[in-house]
Amino acid sequence: MAGTRALLMLENFIDGKFLPCASYIDSYDPSTGEVYCRVPDSGKEEVDAAVAAARAAFPGWAARGPQERSRALQRLADLLEEALEELARAESRDQGKTITLARTMDIPRAVQNFRFFASSILHHTSECTQMDHAGCLHYTVRAPVGIAGLISPWNLPLYLLTWKIAPAIAAGNTVIAKPSELTSVTAWMMCKLLGKAGVPPGVVNIVFGTGPRVGEALVSHPEVPLISFTGSQPTAERIMQLSAPHCKKLSLELGGKNPAIIFEDANLEECVPTTVRSSFANQGEICLSTSRIFVQKSIYSEFLKKFVEATRMWKVGIPSDPSASMGALISKAHLEKVRRYVKIARTEGARILCGEGVDQLSLPPGNQGGYFMLPTVITDIKDDSCCMKEEIFGPVTCVVPFDTEEEVIKRANSVKYGLAATVWSSSVGRVHRVAKKLQSGLVWTNCWLIRELNLPFGGMKSSGLGREGAKDSYDFFTEIKTITIKH
Repeated sequence: MAGTRALLMLENFIDGKFLPCASYIDSYDPSTGEVYCRVPDSGKEEVDAAVAAARAAFPGWAARGPQERSRALQRLADLLEEALEELARAESRDQGKTITLARTMDIPRAVQNFRFFASSILHHTSECTQMDHAGCLHYTVRAPVGIAGLISPWNLPLYLLTWKIAPAIAAGNTVIAKPSELTSVTAWMMCKLLGKAGVPPGVVNIVFGTGPRVGEALVSHPEVPLISFTGSQPTAERIMQLSAPHCKKLSLELGGKNPAIIFEDANLEECVPTTVRSSFANQGEICLSTSRIFVQKSIYSEFLKKFVEATRMWKVGIPSDPSASMGALISKAHLEKVRRYVKIARTEGARILCGEGVDQLSLPPGNQGGYFMLPTVITDIKDDSCCMKEEIFGPVTCVVPFDTEEEVIKRANSVKYGLAATVWSSSVGRVHRVAKKLQSGLVWTNCWLIRELNLPFGGMKSSGLGREGAKDSYDFFTEIKTITIKH
């Protein structure tokens, strides 16, 4: 039992120091269902202390040139890379993802985030115009905003936390970050490297705890002028309410109900394995995961047969198993929520072709209490089902047929979300045409999750506000000023 083992005890990181907390939250190993870690249950007092530290550090950090800040980010990237294996193992255990995914995606991307923004901060230019008839020269300058409040989710813990920290401090801000209380370990480990990288005390502060206690204190604090959040729409609505009296800058990335559109001329040898991966990678716990698959009728039966066969080959196993394709879901509550969607689909008359309630899940004795679920494929389901409209955020995808291009665009756009979509076709004209008509912030054609960090990332409609990327993040984390000189 967990009680017989020493639990990992995390501490807040404020003003360059690790500080204990008066109370703690249990954190569970998703692969066993047992408590293995205790996370600070922080509140307003800890947030106030972090604000004081960030306020004191801001003038000195903002005064440093981009080159000096860039060097600190590069050193931090190097240190993270040196600790890649240790971080990957910690991320896998804390979140439930496979060690392979943590080792090849999560931690390398965290390293890349710091390297990317260390470079991009050196290449921004300002605008300048002349008005000769008025004898005036106009130009713009950008300055850091101040203290940035950063709230990151549990699905890609260090990956998405560093996607916010890196551009914020590169631009000269100081930050207070709140990782998810479900996945706090790698953020705590990163704090140990900040001083070695040359990041001064108070520039990066990490306050652990829940949304209602830490998140609300951070969002409502009058000295935190901007908030970057990745998570659910209900939480984003609360953030907007709390920040409205202060007119804060907001960046909100809120997930999606992402369609894959597969036309009859698609290359199924590439399409099928990629769509299995886009549906079930990271247990389907990615905001960009495919959860609605529209297949043209002429190839529907062929695709469905191949897709179900490939899905059944997707191995569910303990996260430390290097051969596992999928690990455990984040929590018992989330597992039950995902399973409820499958039950609803069944009661609505849909068919469950594989996975939950159909196939047998085999686990070692020590992992019987873990939060595992087989990848599940649903068909014969109506577009107005909650399974086709709501973000499930688990290893469940729905496959339905369509007739025409015009029809499928309308159906793909019929949900409130608009984050990402994939289009599979060998017709260059068609993929351009369909991509333009889809209400999605990102559209991949004949691929998935190939990211160019220079370009904007974000969604339309209820998938969020704002964009992230080289220029967009720089714009968000700075204030622009226009200066006019009469000569």
